[in-house]
Amino acid sequence: MLSAIGIHISIGSVYAFSVITDPVKTIFEVESATIKWAFQITILIMGFSAAFLGEWVNKIGPRKSTTLAGICYGIGIIGTGFAIHVESLALFFISYGVIAGIGLGIGYITPVSVLVKWFPDKRGLAVGVVIMAFGFASLVFGPLMQYLFERMAISTTFYILGGIYTLLIMLSASYIENPPENFTPKGFQQDNASKKSFSISEITGKQALKSNRFYFIWFMMFINISCGIALISEASQIAQMQLDYTPMQAAGIVGLIGAFNGLGRLFWSAFSDYFGRPLTFVIFFVIEIFAFFFLAQIGTAALFIGVLMLIISVFGGAFATLPAFLSDLFGTKQLGTILGMVLISKGFAGVFGPSLYNYIMAETGSLDITLKVFSGLFILALILSILMKRSFSKAYRSQLETVSES
Repeated sequence: MLSAIGIHISIGSVYAFSVITDPVKTIFEVESATIKWAFQITILIMGFSAAFLGEWVNKIGPRKSTTLAGICYGIGIIGTGFAIHVESLALFFISYGVIAGIGLGIGYITPVSVLVKWFPDKRGLAVGVVIMAFGFASLVFGPLMQYLFERMAISTTFYILGGIYTLLIMLSASYIENPPENFTPKGFQQDNASKKSFSISEITGKQALKSNRFYFIWFMMFINISCGIALISEASQIAQMQLDYTPMQAAGIVGLIGAFNGLGRLFWSAFSDYFGRPLTFVIFFVIEIFAFFFLAQIGTAALFIGVLMLIISVFGGAFATLPAFLSDLFGTKQLGTILGMVLISKGFAGVFGPSLYNYIMAETGSLDITLKVFSGLFILALILSILMKRSFSKAYRSQLETVSES
């Protein structure tokens, strides 16, 4: 568990990217939108590397795969510092976007695919604790980045951060491992396990692609990530614009986002163990429809921040609940592979969401209109989640009938 936390708190620093934008755009003398492409490329590569390397990760084992993740992520961040030093925008995109993105994808799927095997009776909570660290990362590294940016060269800051990430991931990789064959927790009995935490099938990645449920959850995650990533990538700028905050105060909001991103992952994943993953996702999208619709109309700073943090908690909660949901739907046999295929949605969403945000803001100049468009997207996500819930319930009843007949 601690190994997985160490990995995720390192790679989760990607969510503090909004703190990076303004200092780096000054170095390259470009617009913020140009710098944000590095973040979008990172998320895109994360999704594709998780998908296409998922089966390979299963073969080589968690220790080797997380070691590779540490090397790639560390080199990517250190390379980012070098790119800034030599003022090469192309190298900046390659280092932060491609190399670090590969490390991010491998480092993300490996710990969660290991944990669901160690905790078959509490899949949501176990994964939530670790993915909470991914969300908490910006709470730690957002203010740290801003502090370092104000006191030393931008390139030096990335050298320091790259060294920290590499050390944390490599130390964690030396301890992570799969449970023994046919492992069950002490005192665990399948018959007494929560009926909300079980697998309705045990299939391969190729078989999952033939299931309607795979596409339901793929597009549900695509919409959730598109809207959430857009908001997170603009968090510092939104705080400065809506609340008239200084860059350092805005960095504090980014840190607070990290806290609620992390806490939301823990709360909602534990919630899903007791109330079921399908119902949890329905609740997610109902909340987000109203929160995105009204956010920009709120004039009180405390209430604005409160609603923003609610959105972030749900955004993080979806990520924490996803691996357990996939294990419910498709089993743990090739969970890493299937999770990787779903995370392709994150790759596309990482480009689509911020691009849509930038386009609407450029055309309208209105945060209110922009967020209302995202609210409309969540209506589609809600419809998909209801269809998923019905499909899951039908499969669950069918499984019970099969068991009772046997």
